[in-house]
Amino acid sequence: MKTTKIASAGLLLPFLVIALSSAPASAADRSGKEVVDTVCAACHTTGKDGAPKIGDQAAWAERAAKGLDKLTQNAISGVRNMPAHGGQAALSDLEMTRAVGYMVSGGKAADAKKAAKAAKSRTGEQVVKERCQECHTSGKQGAPKLGDMNDWKPRLQNGVDPLIKSAINGHNSMPARGGLANLSDVEMKAAVEFMVSKTGGAAPAK
Repeated sequence: MKTTKIASAGLLLPFLVIALSSAPASAADRSGKEVVDTVCAACHTTGKDGAPKIGDQAAWAERAAKGLDKLTQNAISGVRNMPAHGGQAALSDLEMTRAVGYMVSGGKAADAKKAAKAAKSRTGEQVVKERCQECHTSGKQGAPKLGDMNDWKPRLQNGVDPLIKSAINGHNSMPARGGLANLSDVEMKAAVEFMVSKTGGAAPAK
C-alpha cells in the first residue's frame, strides 16, 4: 500500500509542473516555499491536528487523489482542523495554491502563476449581504457607504483593482477579507465590484 502511494506521488509530479504554470502572477505574491516556511510549517512539520507532514509524499498523494484543485480549494476555504487560508486571511489564493503545490510535490513543482479555480463561488451580492453590509450600510469605522458616490469616488481614483487588493489584504479598520477568511479572492473581487456598481453616477455636490 505504502509503495503504491509513493508511486502515485511520483506520477503526480509531471501533472503538477504543468498545472502550476499558466498566466503571469503579481510580484507581491510569495513563492510556495516562502508561504510554507512562514505559515504552513507550524502544523505541517509536526503533523499537528492530523495535518499531512512536509516530506510525507504518501500522505500528500492520498490527499491529492481527487485532484490538486480540490486539495487547494480546501486549503483556501478551510477543512476539518485547518482554518481557511491557513489561518492567515491576508494570504492570497495564489499563495495558497503555490504552498499546496510545493508540499504535494516535495518542493519540486514550479510555482503556480494562476490560482486554483474555486469549485463554487458566492456572487458579489451574496458576499455583501453575508458580510460586507455589516459595515458598509452604516459607514461603520469609516467604511464607504453602499450607494454613496461621495464615499466611493476618492477610493476609485486609481481604479477598482487597488480596492480589491485592499479588501483582500485588509486596510485601515478593515480586516483582511472583511474578517471572513473563507472568502476567496474571486468572491472578494465580486463583492467589491458589486458595491462599486451600486454607487450610481457622478457624486452630487455636498
